[in-house]
Amino acid sequence: MTDTQKLINELSQFHGTENWYKNPLFPGYYYTDGIQYLAEQAGAYWLIDYIFSNQSISAIRKLTFQAWKLDVNDDHTAKISVMDDNGAEVYSFHLEFTDFPLKEISLWLTDRILLLPSEY
Repeated sequence: MTDTQKLINELSQFHGTENWYKNPLFPGYYYTDGIQYLAEQAGAYWLIDYIFSNQSISAIRKLTFQAWKLDVNDDHTAKISVMDDNGAEVYSFHLEFTDFPLKEISLWLTDRILLLPSEY
């Protein structure tokens, strides 16, 4: 099993959360055990910061439910899409480089809490 497959399998084991984590840069926003694990294992604290920092964009902020998807290309560029609760893309970002280890990941933000879909 590759490290990537192992991480995917481990992330799928998260259901609910026992802890709420705070990001000191973004008071009032929290994340779950699964997000904490993803950040530790994939070096992805930047992704938490990215999602929370873009709450200042009104088209994103007004969504009560946000589905964030990171799609990584073979050349290490990436697209981050923000979808509403109907799956319609509301906003997208292009990253010139990322070393994120997975080809894609989806994260949800609702009620100011960032979580893995399996934790909902």
